Amino acid sequence: MAGHSKWANIKHRKAAVDAKKGKLFTKLAREIETAARLGGGDPSVNFTLRMVLEKAKQANMPKDNIERAIKRGTGELQGEALEEIWYEGYGPGGAALMIKCLTDNRNRAVGEVRSTLRKHGGSLGEGGSVAWQFEEKGVILIPLDGQDAEELMLQAIDAGAEDVDEDNNYLEVITGRADLQKVRETLDVQQVRIESAELKMIPKTYIELDRETQLSVAKLIEALEDLDDVQAVYTNVQFSDEVLEQLAA
Repeated sequence: MAGHSKWANIKHRKAAVDAKKGKLFTKLAREIETAARLGGGDPSVNFTLRMVLEKAKQANMPKDNIERAIKRGTGELQGEALEEIWYEGYGPGGAALMIKCLTDNRNRAVGEVRSTLRKHGGSLGEGGSVAWQFEEKGVILIPLDGQDAEELMLQAIDAGAEDVDEDNNYLEVITGRADLQKVRETLDVQQVRIESAELKMIPKTYIELDRETQLSVAKLIEALEDLDDVQAVYTNVQFSDEVLEQLAA
């Protein structure tokens, strides 16, 4: 998992820029609406909604926007009929890509994803073409901030984590898909400060590419994530520290 949390940290910093453009709020509103539609509007009993609301608050999403998204999800306000779709594709150097969309127009979503992949040297794959290379896992990011990393690792493992990695002043805690809520709530009780907790597609193995190809993959991911319908993009590329530092600049 080395390097994964660095990539996540870069994403957090870029999220602040995206928020200024309004794109992040649009994407978060769709996530909130979908979570509320599937599990109800009470975050105390809807863990998925609670996780998304935490992301929204970290991004300083206005409270009114959050409340409207919840009401659209529960049917109190009229909203779009959003559909979750996963697309699979390839990037430069044979990079595998898993692309999560929330959209009210399947044709628009696939057309924009296909076009963006082509423009950046990638291609859209058939269903199942790359999904076998990934596993859905819970990922919890804990900022160390001077805390004892070893003690936090032990707490996470005792709580049921599958793996813990220290990287770039963060602990990245990996859980089974069904264990994320249990591990998160156990750490909450122990008053561990958590920056984020969410389900992600984690590659079973990583591939190494040369520096220029890594940068090409990163540019493709950014272009995909800039699409309104795209919520997240996952890849099996192992980004080098040099490339990560360049992306963070």
